[in-house]
Amino acid sequence: MMVDPTLAEMGKNLNEAMKILEDGGKASEPDADRRQFSRSSIPGPLQGDGQDVASILQLVQNLMHDDEEEDKPSHRRMQNVGEQGHMALLGHSLAAYISVLDRERLRKLITRIASDTTLWLCRLFRYESGSAYYHEDDREGLLKVCRLVINTRYEDYSTEGYTVLNSRQPVIYQSATCRPGLGQHLCSQLGLPLSSLCTVPCNTIFGSQHQMDIALLDKLIREDVETGKLPLLLIANAGTPGAGHTDKLGRLKELCEQYGMWLHIEGVNLATLALWEVSSPVTAATRSDSMTLTLGPWLGLPAVPAVTLYRHEDPALSLAAGLTSSQPVEKLRALPLWLSLQYLGHDGIVEKIRHAVELSQQLLEKLKTLASIKTSDELDSEISFVDALTMVEDELNSPVVVFRFSQETSAESSGGSVEGYFAGEREVLDSLNRWLCEQLAQLVPASGVDIVELEDEGTCVRFTPLMTAAALGTQRCDVDLLVERLIELIPVLNCTLRLRLDFREEVYRHSALSYIEDLSWPGLGAVRYEPRIEELNDSKRQLEVEKINSELLVKLGDLDADLIFSTGLEFGPEKDCIFIGMATEDLDVAELVDTIAALGRDIEENGRLLENMTEVVRKGIQEAEFQLQKDNQDKLMEEGVLRQIPLVSSVLNWFSPFQSTVKGRTFNLAAGSLDSTEPTYSMKAQTGGLASPETPTSSAKRLPGQRLFQREGAGGSDSHSETSSVGQAEDLSRERFPQPTPPSPVPDEAVSVVPESPETPQRPPTQENGEVGTQEGEEEEREPEGQEAPVEETGR
Repeated sequence: MMVDPTLAEMGKNLNEAMKILEDGGKASEPDADRRQFSRSSIPGPLQGDGQDVASILQLVQNLMHDDEEEDKPSHRRMQNVGEQGHMALLGHSLAAYISVLDRERLRKLITRIASDTTLWLCRLFRYESGSAYYHEDDREGLLKVCRLVINTRYEDYSTEGYTVLNSRQPVIYQSATCRPGLGQHLCSQLGLPLSSLCTVPCNTIFGSQHQMDIALLDKLIREDVETGKLPLLLIANAGTPGAGHTDKLGRLKELCEQYGMWLHIEGVNLATLALWEVSSPVTAATRSDSMTLTLGPWLGLPAVPAVTLYRHEDPALSLAAGLTSSQPVEKLRALPLWLSLQYLGHDGIVEKIRHAVELSQQLLEKLKTLASIKTSDELDSEISFVDALTMVEDELNSPVVVFRFSQETSAESSGGSVEGYFAGEREVLDSLNRWLCEQLAQLVPASGVDIVELEDEGTCVRFTPLMTAAALGTQRCDVDLLVERLIELIPVLNCTLRLRLDFREEVYRHSALSYIEDLSWPGLGAVRYEPRIEELNDSKRQLEVEKINSELLVKLGDLDADLIFSTGLEFGPEKDCIFIGMATEDLDVAELVDTIAALGRDIEENGRLLENMTEVVRKGIQEAEFQLQKDNQDKLMEEGVLRQIPLVSSVLNWFSPFQSTVKGRTFNLAAGSLDSTEPTYSMKAQTGGLASPETPTSSAKRLPGQRLFQREGAGGSDSHSETSSVGQAEDLSRERFPQPTPPSPVPDEAVSVVPESPETPQRPPTQENGEVGTQEGEEEEREPEGQEAPVEETGR
């Protein structure tokens, strides 16, 4: 068999390029050096003689992995590009190569590729007698369909243009659950006013809250017809972007036929049309006038175009709307999809879709086995831990599972109560569900769960394997692991939700603490230490608050506790606060708040001591200099002039020793006073002011394995008897856990200031203890005045 050498070389180069790019994080040391060199040379000018293919691929690899550092989260999702992905990438290279063929050979080749791909897709998704339009933007197909409908309903549109629309204004109807911004994009591209867009609300009384209200739609259409408007097109969902619900497509098709409207359908549930067993709501999509398929995420194919299948009899109008093109190169968009479909085959395509649907069914069944989890059709007046929201009709065939953590009303009195919890409970639950989704995505990255915001339910966790499983390689074991992690996180969420109220009440008991109401924070809450400074203005007070809370956050982070302390969300509204993370059942909220208040008070007092130290020392030095000058003058008056002459003073002191009455001075830093040294010489020990009181602490007894802020008895061993446990609980109830305190203030130091008197030597003061303020239980021994201290014999 003859093989085009160019095609063979292209396939070989593609394989080598993929190996280089996929091994980006496994470079050796020389490769790392080369990567660093390449990064530094990126902004430079083009090299005159060019670079080889390997160097260019290395540069691309560096750009792809440039922001990957060791401290980046490891749960980043990377698409698994398999063999089918290589075929899709090869299609883009082949399209560039085929475009240089001669015109006749190019026309035959693209006609074969387009016809084969369209036929396969129509048969695969049960869309008979359809045509296909391939486009990169998944909204472009619907835009072209709107142009086709306008050309069809307004016969003079091709010659008169937009002036013919003045006779009867066209109206496009869409569901309230459609993709955000879709209708506005259509009006902008079509040049229509926003009044031509009509958003139909969903059901409010009967049926699913995510399905279009058909009775209301019928009423809106009749009103538009009566006012002279032209109902043009209806956009329905076979799998809403949020919860994956399917509209009642059969009744919508009947309504469109009644008013001569075009029915366009899109959504993830259209993929189930390829299965042997399809739910009846989705089967009705085969009767629509057009539908958009996104095969790339469904089959795990990178860079393949989306496809819009449509039915229309007039090729000229399709050409005028842009659904077909006379340019052969544009038809080559189907080439990557043509290669990938042949590589997978019919059974491979069906298996991928079936696998994704089975994963969603597996998760839904796992949720149903848990007593605290209810599905949407089983919800009643009972409030559960997690509400699973799925399709109302035939939910087992939906490839989308959405669940949400909800509060537990039957809270035990020991942990607090959430009945009548507080205003803003919806926002708190939304923040907890965002935290839940982030944790699940980090713990089980192959699950592909993400956050979805629903109008009625709020923030939910969404599992859409049809959009992620093929790319991430999700398997059944990943779903089992997801359920296990969910079961582990639910108690943490319940405890945090119950203890938030207790935390707020405990903070209110401390006058130095301010409770910060931040409903978007997923945790116990936020608190701010308010220093007791009234003489400062607002700007200085704000700086002092920021300083104290910053130091307090550092000290709390150094504690041996299971809690997480942080500054909150990056773009949160509250600043200079301490945010406490998620809590467990054994958390002692009272001890936590007491510790925060005690640490804040210590930081404030130490800060005041340091601030006052400079002024105290300055005044003390001035007072000491003044006293020195005064003592020197008094000494001169007592000794006389003769004793100031060097030789005469020595002879005079020999015959008549002189005892000076001038005493030294000692400067007490803690008291800020200048005292006499006479007590020091008389007691032969340095005396000072009372030491500043330490922060009261208590030496608490802890059970084995018990950590800080852990409630008594929660961390004990099961081997303890009931009697001993009760005894330990009674002992622990009388004592608090030790409050971690910063280093104690600077001890009182005495700076002796003695006037110079070389003729009258004096004994230096002795200090028996190395610091002022001995420990409790130690007695300070002092010798009587005028006696020598006893010397201990060593035996030598």
